[in-house]
Amino acid sequence: MIVLHYYPGNASLIPHILLLELGVPFELALVDRERDAQRAPEYLKLNPNGQIPVLVDGDLVIYETAAICLHLADTHASAGLAPALGTPERAQLYKWLVWMTNTLQARLLHYFYPERLVAPGNSAGAAEVRAQAQSDIGRMLDQLDDQLAAHGGPWLLGERFSAADPFAFVMGRWTRGFGGAASRPARERAHLGPYLQRMLQRPAVQAAIAAEQLPEPWI
Repeated sequence: MIVLHYYPGNASLIPHILLLELGVPFELALVDRERDAQRAPEYLKLNPNGQIPVLVDGDLVIYETAAICLHLADTHASAGLAPALGTPERAQLYKWLVWMTNTLQARLLHYFYPERLVAPGNSAGAAEVRAQAQSDIGRMLDQLDDQLAAHGGPWLLGERFSAADPFAFVMGRWTRGFGGAASRPARERAHLGPYLQRMLQRPAVQAAIAAEQLPEPWI
C-alpha cells in the first residue's frame, strides 16, 4: 500500500493529485504542522529534513516532491503521465519539474517565510526579502505563462496532461494572495488563468481539494 504523508495545501497536494489521477489505492497520513509533527522523531526517520511530503511505497521511502512525481509516473507508466525515456518531451518534463521545485517553489518559500533568511527580530529585513521574492516570482509566473502561450496546448507540456501539471497548479495556487505592484496572482495572467481553471475542472483536483478540506479561493 502506498502511504502519502501530507498536510493540507502543502506541496504534498501535488502527489495527492497525481495519485488520484493514477487511480491507484493509497492512504493519507496527516503530518500535523500545527503541532510540529514534521519534527517528531518518528517522522524524522522518514525524512531527516523534517519536510512534507513523504511517500512510502512498500519498503521504499521517498521525499522531495519532484522525485515522488517521477517515481509515480515511472511505476505507473501505462497512465502516460511522463513522456517516453530518451525523448525531447521527457527532457522537458525534467526541466519543468526541476525548475518548479528548485527555482519557483524555493522563491515562494522565501515569500512565505522571509524570517528564515534574516537575523531573529529583523522585521525590516524580512519585509525586504518578501518584497523581492514576490517580484522575482512575478517574473517566474510570466515564464510559465509564456510556456503555455508558446505551444498553445491545454497543459504545461502541450497537448498531453503530465506529472508536471499538478506541480504547476499548486505553485499557481500558492500565489492566490498576491496583489499590488510587486506581482499579480497566477490566475490574472492571460494563459495561466484559464490553465488553472482547466486544472480545477479535473476530478482528481476536485477530489484532492475535498479530501484536504481546502477553503476557497482555490486559485
